[in-house]
Amino acid sequence: MEQNIQWALLLTLGAGLATGIGSAIAFFAKRTNKRLLSFSLGLSGGVMVYVSFVELFHEAQTALSSAWGDRSGAVITVACFFAGILLIGLIDALVPSFENPHEAHSVEEMDTPHHRPALMRMGLLTAVAIAIHNFPEGIATFASAVDNTALGVAIAVAIAIHNIPEGIAVSIPIYYATGDRRKAFFYSLLSGLAEPVGAVLAYLLLMPFMSETLMGCILAAVAGIMVFISIDELLPAAREYGEAHTAIFGVVTGMAVMAVSLILLA
Repeated sequence: MEQNIQWALLLTLGAGLATGIGSAIAFFAKRTNKRLLSFSLGLSGGVMVYVSFVELFHEAQTALSSAWGDRSGAVITVACFFAGILLIGLIDALVPSFENPHEAHSVEEMDTPHHRPALMRMGLLTAVAIAIHNFPEGIATFASAVDNTALGVAIAVAIAIHNIPEGIAVSIPIYYATGDRRKAFFYSLLSGLAEPVGAVLAYLLLMPFMSETLMGCILAAVAGIMVFISIDELLPAAREYGEAHTAIFGVVTGMAVMAVSLILLA
């Protein structure tokens, strides 16, 4: 268990730091490979949706049915699944809305010659919004990895892909405002660090009380959180970056890769 916890924390840290990759792409890439981003975001969404319904929901229901019986276990699983959706939905509704933090941005925007101080506020609010979104994602990655390290790796990779365009979204307005690449990169990276903070808090608050029932509830809630992220953020962003079919191919590929991985790891 101790080794699983260490791996879970490292995986969550790696997923969070992927916002820095997005920032680096914004600074050094010549142009946006929209087709690749669209496919990657679709793939990430496909992984999350498949894992949520096929693995996490199933594991949660198995654990809760073992503790509470089949009927009650199924009811608690469904309740926790929708509680996870409600939690991330409330966070989404309450975060600052100066700009949509998941709006598609391209690296070509970095070529603007104007650096307007008013945009600093937009960049910082975007960073805050993404940090708040990343907090429950950190809990989701951590809880999944503690229960199943291989599954945690898959979820961490999916969330890391999802964080790359978020890094671009934070960097561009802050660079507009300051003309300072280091400052833009720093705030982008900082927004991603909310994920390991979420993991640490999950460890400190939940691990002392961990039981079969609590783990089942967490896994079901995580499934709900990831389904909401996929439907609300990943799939719309994937379509916005590229052609609809490219995003769908990514979703199907993500599901297929996850299905094969779960069979091989069984």
